[in-house]
Amino acid sequence: MPKVKTSFFCQNCGTQHAKWMGQCSSCNEWNTIVEEVVQKSSSTNIQSSKAKAKPQRIEEVTGEVELRLKTNNQELDQVLGGGIVEGSVILLGGEPGIGKSTLSLQIALELGKPVLYVSGEESLNQIKMRASRLNDKKTDCLLFNETDCHNIIKTSEEVEPALLIIDSIQTLHSSQIEAASGSISQIRQSSAELIQYAKSSNTPLIIIGHINKEGHIAGPKILEHMVDVVLQFEGDRQHNYRLLRAKKNRFGSTHELGIFEMTQEGLKELNNPADLLLSKQRHDLSGTAVASSIEGMRPMMLEIQALVSSAVYGTPQRSTTGFNSKRLNMLLAVLEKRLGFKLGAKDVFLNVTGGIKIEDPALDLAVISAILSSDMDISLAHNICFAGEVGLSGEIRPIPQISQRISEAEKLGFKCIIIAAGQKHQKADQIKIVQLEKVEDLIDKLFS
Repeated sequence: MPKVKTSFFCQNCGTQHAKWMGQCSSCNEWNTIVEEVVQKSSSTNIQSSKAKAKPQRIEEVTGEVELRLKTNNQELDQVLGGGIVEGSVILLGGEPGIGKSTLSLQIALELGKPVLYVSGEESLNQIKMRASRLNDKKTDCLLFNETDCHNIIKTSEEVEPALLIIDSIQTLHSSQIEAASGSISQIRQSSAELIQYAKSSNTPLIIIGHINKEGHIAGPKILEHMVDVVLQFEGDRQHNYRLLRAKKNRFGSTHELGIFEMTQEGLKELNNPADLLLSKQRHDLSGTAVASSIEGMRPMMLEIQALVSSAVYGTPQRSTTGFNSKRLNMLLAVLEKRLGFKLGAKDVFLNVTGGIKIEDPALDLAVISAILSSDMDISLAHNICFAGEVGLSGEIRPIPQISQRISEAEKLGFKCIIIAAGQKHQKADQIKIVQLEKVEDLIDKLFS
């Protein structure tokens, strides 16, 4: 009987080690290394065989257009680049309770073609209850409660679905590996078998994956390299808004963004998020400014709220929601150095409404305006918005895609937008474009 071969893997990052250690040398996490059984090759002799395929010149290769499967979900199709490519493998990750299973089940119910939905986490009755809440129409969705990877592939070969959904990869196991479900070895082996089936049968595959405490998809990092598309489902569970981003996409752009609202009837698409993200009574409140942002190729108008007050406990607090805290500290230093505002002894709280996290540097101008408005307790005009990056010297820097930002602000009824001086832009009839060079000019424009 052959000797069982084992190895040591980090359950956090997937790094393989020769022996057990208390701390992983790759991710520096403690007590995450476990011993797992690895697959032993059946034969050590590698026999050479003649290659059937021959190299081709690039001009001889026929570039065929990929056939895409429409999901009847405009936001998802936009993120994927027009739909699901046949034979592609999509990895969907997100925090627990964020809506991964809900989105996948909605795709299965609304596709209009046979779909095999495999669940290793929920019973069929639980899935049926959620499906009744999402869609009460007759569908071609087949539910299958199974965790054995070979049985799933065998059933899919018999059913021949137009789409295969796995919920989730951490619950599957393969008989080729003698390890517990959810381990690094099992995730790697199960994913490899499913991907091989998807490519050979030209069946599109959606895999749901859990994430670890750092926000990365749990399991080996090679899993993200093996799949064709990596989707990240984000959002604050205290709010109803969800963002769908493409971290990797072999068939389209990674700059697209899908916006959903979680309701009792499932995830609803938000074609115009400004109706929900912008307050209707901005003109009566100080510390509020509107920024013209762009996520991917989609322009968005976001409301920035700031609160500046005297520090009660001696040490000033800096708290942000949806905005980079380090960038907030930089902007506060610019205000204190260039404008003379003594904010070092005051608490500053900043919030991007809707629970949305934004990394666009064009929010700087709106953040500074909201902070100044709160500190001086003077409300800004309700029909003005901002789009500009602020440098360390207090200069207002140009930003990309300014024409799309101006068009979105004009469409939503704003009468004035403040941008950087010298930036080229298209002409607008319904909105006034004000160009400023430094943050000193911003105070004269807003509060003079």
